Amino acid sequence: MTVNGWVQILFFLLAVFLATPPIGAYMARVFARERTWLDLVLRPIERLVYRLTGVDETRGMRWTEYAAAVLMFSAVSMLVLYAMQRLQHLLPLNPQGFGAVPPALAFNTAVSFTTNTNWQAYAGETTMSYFTQMAGLAYHNFVSAAAGIAVAIAFIRGIAQKEQETIGNFWVDMVRASLWVLLPISIVGSLFLVSQGVVQNFKAYDTVTVIDPQTVETTVDGKARSTVVREQTIAQGPVASQEIIKQFGTNGGGFFNANSAHPFENPTPLSNFIVAVLAVNGTPKTGTFTGVSLTAGQQYSVLVAFNTGSTSGDLSTITITGPGCIAIGANVCSSAVPGLSPFGLVLLVLTIGLLALWQFRGRTFRRG
Repeated sequence: MTVNGWVQILFFLLAVFLATPPIGAYMARVFARERTWLDLVLRPIERLVYRLTGVDETRGMRWTEYAAAVLMFSAVSMLVLYAMQRLQHLLPLNPQGFGAVPPALAFNTAVSFTTNTNWQAYAGETTMSYFTQMAGLAYHNFVSAAAGIAVAIAFIRGIAQKEQETIGNFWVDMVRASLWVLLPISIVGSLFLVSQGVVQNFKAYDTVTVIDPQTVETTVDGKARSTVVREQTIAQGPVASQEIIKQFGTNGGGFFNANSAHPFENPTPLSNFIVAVLAVNGTPKTGTFTGVSLTAGQQYSVLVAFNTGSTSGDLSTITITGPGCIAIGANVCSSAVPGLSPFGLVLLVLTIGLLALWQFRGRTFRRG
């Protein structure tokens, strides 16, 4: 690897380490219902949402009620998205005149986006209308991520709280995850992406004449045919607003189903670093820090680099939850630990050494 490559990796790690504590601490304050700097703007909106939906924000839920709320909300959201895809030819914001999504594909997409899996078996620019992309898929990028955050927070409360029957309120947790965490970052991030050249409009696709016509060879009924391509269709639409929540909510695919490899989704090295790299990799680490804050230091979390066999130096999270209990993040396969890259091995050894030193210092301080 070149020196430039090592510098980029170290700069990325530094950025993740610097961004994780403040964002994680902020999220901990949000879900602990402590005052934040956005309360002046968002608290009136939050109260209005609860008033319109009949939610009592002071009422806690047992784990069974919390789980039922998650499942019911997910089921209704899935059915709405399925119906939206099946009826998109009758709905607005469809300048290309796309027809209804086939039943099997619509069901697969609805289930996938509801569960935050975001498996896309279609090309977005040739299948989904602008309305479906925004009101259906981008909406699920928000609420599925918010629901996942809410469940994680409820799980953390279950660990941290003692002798309490409730673990919070799902509706309150999801609203606060959306208003205080996902929405502000998405607004700022989408404006940043527009400044970098990411498309954000409602125009119909443009057809342009190519400078260098291409000859395409095809076979029809066993006969070879040559077709000269002289025109190209340029897809566009409300891309930036969906791209940022796709990344920050750790969703896959995207407007063009290219995982941010499309120039209209990720046009510059800066957009690639800030959004495609830092958002996706930074969010899980931030969530881990939030868990540490909410459990009052009952666990320690560190970053290590593993070689998973597909990506060298892939980042993951190790959470140490007491003596002898180490859980490796989901991005690392079970056979990855013996295959540590040299960089990962060095970082792992340093991390374990620093953690041991910190534990030793803590014990010495308590004895004194």
